[in-house]
Amino acid sequence: MLENSRISRRGLLSTIGLSTAAALLTGCFAAAGPSPGGGDARLRVAMMQPPRAGLSPLTDDAFKLSRWSTAETLTRLDADGNARPALATAWQQSGRDWTFTLREGVTFHDGTGFTAPSVVKSLTVAATASPKPRILDGVALTVRATGPRTVTVTTAQADPLVPQRLSSPQLSILAAKAYRGRTVSPVGAGTGPFELVAVAGTTTATLDRYDRYWGGRAKAAGIDVRFVPDGTARAAALRSGEADIVEAVPVSQARLLDAKLIHEVPMPRTNTLYLNTGTGPFKDARVRAAARAAVDAEQIVKSVYEGRADVAEGLLGPALPWAAKLREEPVRTAAGDPGGAEITIGTFTDRAELPEVAQILQQQLQAAGFRVKLEVREYANIEADALAGKFDAFVLSRATVLDSGDPAAYLYSDFAGEGSFNLAQLADPVVDKALTTASQTRTGEARRTAVMAAEAAVLATDAAVPMLHERVIQGDAAGVTGAAHDPRERELVTIHTHIK
Repeated sequence: MLENSRISRRGLLSTIGLSTAAALLTGCFAAAGPSPGGGDARLRVAMMQPPRAGLSPLTDDAFKLSRWSTAETLTRLDADGNARPALATAWQQSGRDWTFTLREGVTFHDGTGFTAPSVVKSLTVAATASPKPRILDGVALTVRATGPRTVTVTTAQADPLVPQRLSSPQLSILAAKAYRGRTVSPVGAGTGPFELVAVAGTTTATLDRYDRYWGGRAKAAGIDVRFVPDGTARAAALRSGEADIVEAVPVSQARLLDAKLIHEVPMPRTNTLYLNTGTGPFKDARVRAAARAAVDAEQIVKSVYEGRADVAEGLLGPALPWAAKLREEPVRTAAGDPGGAEITIGTFTDRAELPEVAQILQQQLQAAGFRVKLEVREYANIEADALAGKFDAFVLSRATVLDSGDPAAYLYSDFAGEGSFNLAQLADPVVDKALTTASQTRTGEARRTAVMAAEAAVLATDAAVPMLHERVIQGDAAGVTGAAHDPRERELVTIHTHIK
């Protein structure tokens, strides 16, 4: 009865919030006007997170460029995570060398030709960036032109995942004009069916159809993007007809919208509580074990996600169907007494569910004997502190195969001593050895087994407490056809997306 009352109150508040957000959002796509339908209609898209780094492809902003089909890579991933042709049409390995044959008939949006030197420039900038794109964590590579239409990528050690790595949006190939000193600007510099023509800070982006696209003519005339961090406002944009496509609809809003407009897809994204092993109370493995034992993920799934998520058995979830059958049981430290330890949990507002997840964790950990404070900000204002280890714990929604289609890259980035996204500040030789083994094993069953051994090594440290695996909830207005529903969050608007 109490739970039903809670849901009713929450539904009432959500409805009020949706109405308020609709009023606030009115006119946000006014410049584009209503989408009239037909072959030349423009698409109005409401995105969750504003650009964090001026849409630099060397950062997570690269995934926006990919979702808008403006920047492209040498390869792409199929549904099984295998590398397929994109700007490269073929490739072959010889020891530490991978030679790629480049597609002919491709031009950049500024009219210049797609050539071997342009590939060398883009990949060299990425490989020498500081910090490097996370797909290159632990990977040293060089690139050279070996013919008019071929480039050779050489790694310090033989790397079976080079074709998959080169599918990462952070390794997009851009025109020479994109590179000016230390900045990289994708405006007018991609090769995709849509050209990025304008960006208004963290507010809007405008893309026009590129009629010389090598893959044919896009069905939509362009894309008008509005960045709407507030989840209720994004849902309101769909409900009021202000937007044609809305990404990341919060679960609290999904049931308030027409079910025909909602698309739910299991995704390789895990909601995890990272524990700081470097400093503070969680430096003690027994205290970490106590925190892990206190977390009731089922309660979080039922109350916050309203059943639209899967309770985690490990870091890798049902979007990778092979993970469960290969999972190893970790050998963990016994839980100790928290002794009233004071901890601060950080998280961010950009994903609407995370603050509520943090509140429930606060209650669960307090019941186990911790004293818990919460610190919640927008992601852009909290990421640096999280990476610097300024929180005792951090709640993060993390994609596990976002970059290469292979979870070894995610595991290395998040849990290797030299990983670029090591929120847990973990430096464990057993974990590092397992991660290195997984990274160096050839693709196939052997690599998957090594990946699951690495997962078990991470879980044995209790540096991370996986809670649940999320699902994509995307809103497409009536009449929208051909929008991508991509569990990897690489595609959204494609050459086929349009309004009937």
